[in-house]
Amino acid sequence: MDLQNITQGIQSAVVTANISDQINNTLQSNFIKTEIAKINHSIIQNVFGTSDLTSPQVIFLAIAVIVFVGVTGEAFFRKTGVPEVLFLTIVGFVLGPIFGVVDNSTAFRIIPYFASLALIIIMFDGGISLDIKTVIRTAHYSLLLSILSFAATLAIVAPLAVYAFGWPWINALLSGAILGGISPIVVFAIAKRLPISEETRSILILESAMTDILATIVAFLLFEAITSGHFSSISLASGFARELAVGFGLGLGVGIPWLYGFSKITNIKHAYMLTLAVLFVLFFAAKSLGESGALTALVFGLVLGNRTEVSRRLRFKMPEISMEDTFHDEITFLVRSFFFVFVGLIAEFGQLRYILVGIIMAIAIYMSRRVLTRVCLTPSKFAQFDRRVVRAMVPRGLAAAVLATFAITFSIPHAKVYTEIAFVIIIATVIITTIDLSKISKKDVKKL
Repeated sequence: MDLQNITQGIQSAVVTANISDQINNTLQSNFIKTEIAKINHSIIQNVFGTSDLTSPQVIFLAIAVIVFVGVTGEAFFRKTGVPEVLFLTIVGFVLGPIFGVVDNSTAFRIIPYFASLALIIIMFDGGISLDIKTVIRTAHYSLLLSILSFAATLAIVAPLAVYAFGWPWINALLSGAILGGISPIVVFAIAKRLPISEETRSILILESAMTDILATIVAFLLFEAITSGHFSSISLASGFARELAVGFGLGLGVGIPWLYGFSKITNIKHAYMLTLAVLFVLFFAAKSLGESGALTALVFGLVLGNRTEVSRRLRFKMPEISMEDTFHDEITFLVRSFFFVFVGLIAEFGQLRYILVGIIMAIAIYMSRRVLTRVCLTPSKFAQFDRRVVRAMVPRGLAAAVLATFAITFSIPHAKVYTEIAFVIIIATVIITTIDLSKISKKDVKKL
């Protein structure tokens, strides 16, 4: 009996010590964060004459810095072939986690709005830049590559999560689904300015759109499965079919009549702004039907980008209407620049174990990408340069970050770990893509 009491006393002491250590670590961490915040506020006070990090002059300066870095990054890309992705991400990391000009809580409140705006603008831009004939010729490559890429991510991330964290398989599969989408925004930003063929560009754009859709559908089905305890493969298939139906239905169903309406109106002003208004309405309609809206924006852009071909096929005359391409390019540049900064702003790193596992996952995803490129893109049909570009396209983006935060919304077990792993893999895959593309010879980079 005495031995039992002694044993219980020892166990109680150990538990108390562990709790005490955790409290001390937490207090030390909070103390360090508080001291860093004080230093940052002091720096801001000395430099800008105010300690308010959200003051207009500080915010406007941050916007100016983002634009300057974006333009500088593009110039650096032209000279070296290294995309500006890394520069803008570092700026976001400096403005957010390091100096605290924008804190995580503020960034997370903005994410739903900014992610939606970035998604529809960039997907629309991607659709405009595609040739519809090329899309038809390469659709089977895109579908094959997107399915294999998504499946490979699941096959890599899930077992590592089970082994490293001891999670149940369904939770591990959820982590793979969250990270399964290749960021369309990153891919579009890079693919549009590399001297690759139209076929390869079309494959990359469609693949990134499809993997993002797959990731969203599968992740939300797994969210529901974990909370309800029931999973159905039929729901997965029907969800993907519904996304395709809504995307093509709204994109074509509104895009073609919109073109026909243009054909009956002469000297229309503000065509681009009207088109953006229609695009936002389409996104609202897609979201109201329970879908992401990504495919809708892509198809709508594809119709407008190929307006001459579409009008010829449907036998109505399409007048020459200016879509203010320069203004569209500037809007796309601004949204794209802020997107990469946002990746850095929301970066959040936890335990060293999560960082190491995330880096291992990112490297494994890249290695699987090399295999998939060899399987799907044969040397007889695709140039070596094109295959190298496809091989490098592994970046994850805001979609992964947003989906990871939904784990907290659904009260999924280990929810905080999902976000920490996602941020590590986002940063790691962006860096891997940048490094791999930087190996491309300077002479192969298009002179813009």
